Amino acid sequence: MTFKDSASWVILSPIEQSIKAKIEKIGVPLKDWDVSINRGILTGYNEAFIIPETKRNEILSNCVDADERERTAELIRPILRGRDIKRFSHEWAGMYLIATHNGISEKGVPKIDIKKYPAVKQHLDSHWVTIEARADQGDTPYNLRSCAYWEDFSKPKIIWGELSDKAKFVFDSKGEYYSTNTTFLMTGENLEWLICFLNSPLSEYLFSKIGSTSGVGTVRWLKFTIEQLAVPTLNSTKQKEWCDLFHDYSLGKVTEVMINRRIYEFCNLTPDEILIVEACSMKH
Repeated sequence: MTFKDSASWVILSPIEQSIKAKIEKIGVPLKDWDVSINRGILTGYNEAFIIPETKRNEILSNCVDADERERTAELIRPILRGRDIKRFSHEWAGMYLIATHNGISEKGVPKIDIKKYPAVKQHLDSHWVTIEARADQGDTPYNLRSCAYWEDFSKPKIIWGELSDKAKFVFDSKGEYYSTNTTFLMTGENLEWLICFLNSPLSEYLFSKIGSTSGVGTVRWLKFTIEQLAVPTLNSTKQKEWCDLFHDYSLGKVTEVMINRRIYEFCNLTPDEILIVEACSMKH
C-alpha cells in the first residue's frame, strides 16, 4: 500500500479483496445515492414527551370535545425505539410521541401552538420544572427542538437502531412511525432495494470492515459510517425487479434466503466468497 492519501484502508485476505473489488465495481457509497439520512427525534426529556398507550388514552379522555380529541389524536404519534426494530420487521411497544414540533421556518410551517391542545398542555405542565429547564427545546418549553427534516417522519422510510449486533433495518412504507434519537431514518429513492441489501449478510460483512463498535463489541450503525457502505446501483429494469421482489417478500411469497441468493447472483459472488460472507454473519 502506498498511503499517498488520507483515505481509510483495511487489511484483507485475497478472497476478501475480491469481494470488495466486485462490490466497488458495480456500486457506489450510500452517500452518493438519492437518499437522506438523519437521526431520530431528541425530546430533551422522554418521560414527558414519549408516553405509553395508557397515558395517551388518558390525555384523549381529558379533551373537552370531539374537535380537540381529533386534533390531539393526530398530534400523538406512534414511535419506534432502537430496541423495537428487527430485521425487516418491528415489535412496536405501544409507545407514542407528543409531536409538538417547532415548525419549519424555511417552509412556512408554523410551530405547534400548545393553546390548541389543552389536554396535552395539562400533561406537560405536570413535568413543567424539567421541561422548562431542559437544553433541547423549541421556542417554548412545550415545543420540541427545531428539526429541518421533520416532514421526513411522515414519509416512507427505512429505520434502524444505532447499536445492533446484526443488520436490522425495517421499512416503514406508510410513514406511520416517528423514531427516537437512538435510531436513524433514511428517505429517498430505491428504498425497496436498499432494505433488501442492507438486511443481507453481504451488507453485514461489508459494514464489518468499515464500521465501529461500542465498548462491549456491539456494532454502531452510525450515519457517517453507513454512508461509506458501497451499494450496487440499479438500472430501471432492476429497480422494478427488486421492488416487486420486496413486495412478494412482504406477502410471504419469497424468503430472506431467496433474497440473499439473488443478491449474491447480482454481485457475481463465487461459492467460496459466499461462504466468507455468511461465516461473518454467523459470528454475530
